[in-house]
Amino acid sequence: MAKDAGRSVIATNRKARHDYVIEDVYEAGLVLSGTEVKALRQGRASLADGYASIDGGEAWLENVHIQEYTQGTWNNHAPRRRRKLLLHRDEIHRLEIRAREKGHTLIPLQLYFLDGRVKVEIAVGRGKREYDKRQTLREQQDNREALRAMRSRELR
Repeated sequence: MAKDAGRSVIATNRKARHDYVIEDVYEAGLVLSGTEVKALRQGRASLADGYASIDGGEAWLENVHIQEYTQGTWNNHAPRRRRKLLLHRDEIHRLEIRAREKGHTLIPLQLYFLDGRVKVEIAVGRGKREYDKRQTLREQQDNREALRAMRSRELR
């Protein structure tokens, strides 16, 4: 059976980059049931309220919503169940140390298929204050206006 080539994105957490300053990004595999994979192939997932935690030397993805598979039977999965992350022991240790620091948390950024396997990008993020968010939006707007001005000069 041939594997799917490349990376196809299932879900992204767009609000994460707005609410957090991203410091480190890790790629992890997920332990999933069959109906969860089938639901993900239909693109039915949301990372909006999700977070990762370290418990007993294991990494867990929590509060990520994967809708039930429509053709599933009595063995369908629970939509917001706790899912184990597949990481190396030293990566889990590094994440645990960073997550303990004040103001830091582990956030899922993206859920995607990579060569037929489901992967998740986990980021170590520090929460932004309200004025940081406004400053970021202002910088983005200034950059857009500068690009527009440069394009209009080129056309003349």
